[in-house]
Amino acid sequence: MTNGPQKPVLSVVAPVYDEEVLLPEFYRRVISAMEPLGVPFELILVNDGSHDRSGVIMDELHAQDARVKVVHFSRNFGHQIAITAGTDHAQGDAVAVIDSDLQDPPEVIVDMFHKWREGYQVIYGVRSERDGETAFKRATASMFYRLIRKITNINLPLDTGDFRLMDRRVVDAMKKMREHHRFMRGLSVWVGFKQTGVSYRRDARKAGVTKYPLRKMLQFALDAITSFSYLPLQLATYSGFAIAGLSVVAILIAIILRLTGNVIAGQATTLVSVLFLGGIQLIFLGIIGEYLGRIYDEVKRRPLYIVAERHGLEAPDIE
Repeated sequence: MTNGPQKPVLSVVAPVYDEEVLLPEFYRRVISAMEPLGVPFELILVNDGSHDRSGVIMDELHAQDARVKVVHFSRNFGHQIAITAGTDHAQGDAVAVIDSDLQDPPEVIVDMFHKWREGYQVIYGVRSERDGETAFKRATASMFYRLIRKITNINLPLDTGDFRLMDRRVVDAMKKMREHHRFMRGLSVWVGFKQTGVSYRRDARKAGVTKYPLRKMLQFALDAITSFSYLPLQLATYSGFAIAGLSVVAILIAIILRLTGNVIAGQATTLVSVLFLGGIQLIFLGIIGEYLGRIYDEVKRRPLYIVAERHGLEAPDIE
């Protein structure tokens, strides 16, 4: 059994959701990578309402190694919230965030840690290769990152995820931002500080299934856009002016045709115009509704997450 009363220099945060098959190997690789650094460290595992034996395995790992700390949610709150809880509890001067599915190699944290010692405060993983992903997923991911860079006020690095290492000052700055619909990689860029990337090859999932199917990916993209951009709302204004301009032109054409004795026959044109305008209105009502829904979630001031149990950790002040 390993006991370490020292304050950790490095915290490794990993959200866990139904990863019972991979957890022991994930633990082994993290420990093997971190020990040669020669600094006190902790591994914080956040159980995001797993339905399998992940929670039991996490408690067993904590029992055999005090460097493993465990947070159990009362239910599933989502990947981004689990990352938030992990960074809330982390005590290290540097905090690394990595998924527990072993697609992001824990060994890369060592390279990030050396960059941190050089003075960088956010070191993000850049996926040079993405094994095991379909052409569709690679294409949509590429489009998403480029879209975010164009329509938001954050310079989100291309081909990155939540895998990154952050300085304590960055983590403390992010802890002040408690919005419910979270886009953590965007927040870590928004806070600024000195940032750089480390390239790595992302491995294919070794077991289990992805926790981000298409539906969740679309919701994730929507959260990212609404968190950092007003463009969808501005499109409603631009479209309104454009349609109003077309309407003025159409009225002038109709007046001219009537004065010259020509008549537009049939109701098809009117029907199509009404349906088109109705569709545009419903689309933008939906966009406005998305923003209003997010405002509603914030004004309720519910906690981001509820902890059922902690092992090796104390409750953070901000919870």
